[in-house]
Amino acid sequence: MKKLLGIGFWELIARVILRNRIVILGCIVLITVLLALQWKSIRFTQTEANLIPLDDKVNVDYQKFLDRFGEEGNLIVIATKDKKLFTPKVYQAWSELMQTIQSSKEVSLVVSVDNLQKLVKNDSLETFELKPLVDKNKIQDEAYLTQIQKDLFSKMPFYEGLLFNKKTGAIRSAIYLDKKIVNTKIRKDYVLEKLIPAIENFTKKTNIELHTSGMPYIRTLNAKTIIDEIGLFIGAALLITSLIFFYFFRSFRATLISLIIVIIGVMWSFGIIAGLGYEINVLTALVPTLVIVIGIPNCIFFINKYHQEYHKHANKAKALQRVITKTGTATLMTNITTAVGFATFIATNNDLLREFGIVTTINILAIYLLCLLIVPIFFSYIPPPIPRHLGHLQRESLTSFLKWIVNTVKYNRVGVYVTAVCLLVFGIIGINKIKVSGSIIEDMPKNTTFFDDIRFFEKEFDGVMPLEIMIDTKRKNGAMKLSNLRRMEELEQTIMDVPELSKPLSVVNIAKSFNQAYYNGNPKYYSLPSSQEEIFLLPYIKNSLKNSKENQLKSYITADGSVARMTTFIKDENGEKMESIEAHIRNKVNKLFPSPRYEVIITGKPSVFQKGTKYLLDNLLSSLLFAFALTGGLVAVMFRSLKMVLVSIIPNLLPLLMTAGLMGFLGIPLKPSTLLVFGIAFGMSVDDTLRFLAQYRLELARNDWKIKKSVFATFNDAGISMFYTSIVLFFGFSVFMLSSFGGTVALGGLVALTLSFGMLSNLVLLPSLVLTLNKTLANQQELPEPIIDILEQTDEAVDALEKKNK
Repeated sequence: MKKLLGIGFWELIARVILRNRIVILGCIVLITVLLALQWKSIRFTQTEANLIPLDDKVNVDYQKFLDRFGEEGNLIVIATKDKKLFTPKVYQAWSELMQTIQSSKEVSLVVSVDNLQKLVKNDSLETFELKPLVDKNKIQDEAYLTQIQKDLFSKMPFYEGLLFNKKTGAIRSAIYLDKKIVNTKIRKDYVLEKLIPAIENFTKKTNIELHTSGMPYIRTLNAKTIIDEIGLFIGAALLITSLIFFYFFRSFRATLISLIIVIIGVMWSFGIIAGLGYEINVLTALVPTLVIVIGIPNCIFFINKYHQEYHKHANKAKALQRVITKTGTATLMTNITTAVGFATFIATNNDLLREFGIVTTINILAIYLLCLLIVPIFFSYIPPPIPRHLGHLQRESLTSFLKWIVNTVKYNRVGVYVTAVCLLVFGIIGINKIKVSGSIIEDMPKNTTFFDDIRFFEKEFDGVMPLEIMIDTKRKNGAMKLSNLRRMEELEQTIMDVPELSKPLSVVNIAKSFNQAYYNGNPKYYSLPSSQEEIFLLPYIKNSLKNSKENQLKSYITADGSVARMTTFIKDENGEKMESIEAHIRNKVNKLFPSPRYEVIITGKPSVFQKGTKYLLDNLLSSLLFAFALTGGLVAVMFRSLKMVLVSIIPNLLPLLMTAGLMGFLGIPLKPSTLLVFGIAFGMSVDDTLRFLAQYRLELARNDWKIKKSVFATFNDAGISMFYTSIVLFFGFSVFMLSSFGGTVALGGLVALTLSFGMLSNLVLLPSLVLTLNKTLANQQELPEPIIDILEQTDEAVDALEKKNK
């Protein structure tokens, strides 16, 4: 440990870096080129984030459903409420639109008014046949089309809620994509290059607005917006951090090299993601911007230290060497702490979180190495800083701010503690008001057309988010038994009584439509057959299901008839009610389909997403606890004092509680985007804590273990860097507020706010606690011997080493 942390070790590192500048730069260029070659392998995710481990029961049940019935998110819907739809010109354009869509190889089936089939009984073959509802030869007759609309609403109850809303007159078409392409790039290309242009062409010809939605459509446009904003965030982060950086240092050269370093880091991040074979998803998309946000503070710390050293003795060579020798341990420790904080995700059972943890850990260490190597090399080739570059060290506004902090710590520590307690109470009260969101679309951009369309379908058709119920009767053709159909009908009624759910669709509806067709389409017979009717009807049903290969409704029962599927839709705004809704349904299921005779699975994307949010919450809480333990462990190693562990945790815990309290009072729910706030903010904020304590540890040795003198000397050395980095981090994360995604805006704003709290906490509360609780450190015996040896190697020791080398 002594060799690793000692001045001698970092003096060796400094000598290696400064004597092998060309070789190191060449290696950096080579690595950058190799990683850039990986960019061609970059892939963007085509599915929603699955935050639950694959072996979790929720995922196991969902996979069972997919194995039986395939991907459930393959439905796209197009709708309109315009009454002109059933006029000859518009109806012709509508029919052409549906035919164009059906002709695409990516589409397996289109169910629309223009191609709607009705069941007709064929007594000679004891089967039902599908006959067209609309006669193509009569569609120029407006009276005929009006009658078709009337028949649809009054005689075809099967399609109510599926293709039309009887109360409002809304009509929609159901487009079923090929299940094989739903989670691939082909789906994205189809939606953007074929479907949307076809819809725009219809609108241009008819001047009728169409509403489009469905999970494939939502996924595509949402992913496109995310991809577009990655470039926006990177560009905005580079611009605003560079402007602030230049304002602080007033040096084009320092600003330029910082930008070069973080740009290289961003290039590496994309190459690392592609090289590891990972997709860019909702979490890994944050990595490039995190590289900028973490890289710039590292540059600030190194460059500010270089300016401080040069300001002392005007010796560029000595200043460059001391940048490494005197900051090596502190910068390494803070970056390792940040990296390990993100690395806690690697220990989870979830692939998404594990990949995010691996990528961020590698990139944090990579950007640290780039700063450590490039900053001294760059400044070794250029002239030393001029007085204008060093002016920031004595800028009146900054020194006044630091004097105010010093005076507050010196003379008003009681006021600091009272304020901290009040903020703590505020946070605790606010935390009790926080809600957990289970919404898939809450974070989606609300100023887009496709978000308005989602709300349209939620209003007219009770949502587009499918909730699936799979009923395994464990008997061949058990799902077609009348007794089980009646149980399912009773379950359907329970579902219909839940206001948040839509009318369900299942084999029960198929059986009812068959019964209606048996009575020549009379809508009053749209009901389950009686026991006597079943005898005559069952042969017709079996023959129909066996002979019909085009009937999309066959997807609601397995080939052997043992497993039935029931689909309902939930409005996304009711995601937080998912748990109570499922419990209500499960209570009824247990009565109707008792185990082990039956197995009933309740699943679907909304259910998986809502449970995934809670899983992420649990994981982040455990990760934060681990990060607290890690920070405490490092401080314990540095000081061998439980009081100092407490001193290091409190200033970082308070900002997190403050942010959580604000979320509660402002009504910002816990969701995947806002949950990340706490892990990111703690990883950033704890850096300032460790930098302050590491410098304080050095000052103790320099100042004969006098606590007050050491604390205020720490302000002079580390205070400026802490202030600069916090300001850059604040504005760096604020660029996320440019997003059209509510979750991203909340993430940026909350992290920026938390880091501001963290800066003040580390500059005011941390030294106050050190002065109050750490009096026992007035003697050096409480420090471990190796640490004492390191601390005693002060400036004189560094000077001796430099003279020896010369």
